[in-house]
Amino acid sequence: MKKIVYTTLCILLSSITFAQNESNFAVNQLIVKFKSNSSYDFKNCISKQRFEHNGLDLLNNKHNIHTIVRTGNKKKQDTYLLEFKSKKDINQLIQEYQNTELFEYVEPNFIGKGGGQKGLFKTTPNDLHFSRQYGLDNDGSFTLSPAVVDADIDMDLGWDLEQGDQSIIVAVLDAGVKLDHPEFSNRIWVNSSETLNSVDDDNNGYVDDNRGWDFVNNDNIATDDHGHGTNVAGIIGANANNNIGYAGVDWNCKLMICKILNQNNIGYYSWWSDAIYYAVDNGANVLNMSVGGTGFSNLLKDAIDYAYNNNVTVVACMMNEDNNVTYYPAGFVNTIAVGSTDANDQRSSPFFWNNNSGSNYGNHIDVVAPGNYVYGLNYLSNTDYSYYWGGTSQATPLVAGLSALLLAQDLNRTPNDIRTIIRSTSEDQVGNASEDIMGFDFYYGHGRINAYQALLLGITNTEELDVNNEQVSIFPNPSSTFLFVESEMDFNEVSILNMLGIELLKKVHQHSEVMQIDISNLPKGHYIINVMDQDGKVISTEKLIKK
Repeated sequence: MKKIVYTTLCILLSSITFAQNESNFAVNQLIVKFKSNSSYDFKNCISKQRFEHNGLDLLNNKHNIHTIVRTGNKKKQDTYLLEFKSKKDINQLIQEYQNTELFEYVEPNFIGKGGGQKGLFKTTPNDLHFSRQYGLDNDGSFTLSPAVVDADIDMDLGWDLEQGDQSIIVAVLDAGVKLDHPEFSNRIWVNSSETLNSVDDDNNGYVDDNRGWDFVNNDNIATDDHGHGTNVAGIIGANANNNIGYAGVDWNCKLMICKILNQNNIGYYSWWSDAIYYAVDNGANVLNMSVGGTGFSNLLKDAIDYAYNNNVTVVACMMNEDNNVTYYPAGFVNTIAVGSTDANDQRSSPFFWNNNSGSNYGNHIDVVAPGNYVYGLNYLSNTDYSYYWGGTSQATPLVAGLSALLLAQDLNRTPNDIRTIIRSTSEDQVGNASEDIMGFDFYYGHGRINAYQALLLGITNTEELDVNNEQVSIFPNPSSTFLFVESEMDFNEVSILNMLGIELLKKVHQHSEVMQIDISNLPKGHYIINVMDQDGKVISTEKLIKK
């Protein structure tokens, strides 16, 4: 896998300089957003391909403007993609457009890529292949790599609690999908407000978008010409119990297909941003973005924030460079950032396709999930189930699928609720002891997701899990005998509950420096521990693992 060349951001005299690198952003395009107090009316600029502002139009003509296209939040009509007829010095161009003082920001149209690569199993199976999906249920028999029993997300147990709801829409922002694959039968989202008549029936700016949109080619045929999107979509929602292929995490949700990667697995941020607004405005509940680019973009951040503010959960991959370089959208605060583990619960480093690859890490990571050697659907065949992929791209849809299941339990959950449940029920200290330390760490985040525990906790009231734990220490965790609680704040008692919310143990604090609790009689498993003040108010909540 070719590494993307990182953009260096140098702030100097209040201006931003971008390293001129064709692999990181378009060399003939700019993104501009007009200031909110602008007095100019640009509503006819698309049809006339000019802004009718003398100074700006002169500047456009000077640089041989080719097209002006509205992008980002099209309802506001204040953000535009400017494409020029030839390659430009982007740094100079940004400075000239900033100097007009018309714009809130001027930035390149960054390029990102999908976060996965594929491999090929040598024989083509002709029967049910769920046994290959170690990420969902790992019995230790996986043959392509070392495997450890239960290094999985306990999806088989999770399905006992929830299998999904067709009212939930997961938007797959990727390379498109093989729309006619039997594993997607009756699962592709259909825009009921649009008919195939060459007219924009629902006035959303997209003609005949009855089954999503291709933002790469600007048409309504969001088919996959690379393979990445079909694999990712199948991990989320391949039909289950149909005696063919594989089982998706969610058995009933609808998949909204938004093609934002081309046949080379790359795409512009303007495509990504437009797709986010499209998905949110058309009813998506969860966005899967197994893509990433190193350039920080206000355009993309605004789109992610738009999703978050409209109660849409965005799940994004950390990417695969085996370093702590931040990729976006995973680097934005309003996404759930996902890293990858192997069948033996180690951080994926390397992935099977390149010895220099590996799951990225950093302080912004939320959780990890199995992502290496992930079998899936083939974008060129309805019967070939021999392809497998590896990357944080393959871990991310496991989290997106789980998010959809949690929403099927309760559609009123917010993105913060979803993130809190997934984080709080993740299994801590599953990987390499030198990386996966107790509590949050920047290699594994809050741990490997556990669908069963998340859905079990999802049945209960999870309000308490939003509490900040920074001033309370609970250790060791996991523990088999004694637990110690230490806090900078005064606390009165500690309560231990099972995952159904039933209190099993309570102990009053004797105001010693460190409180000791005997948990030796508790069965092995996962618990919630609440620390409360004198008024019985919960001041800290943490997941407890009894070994």
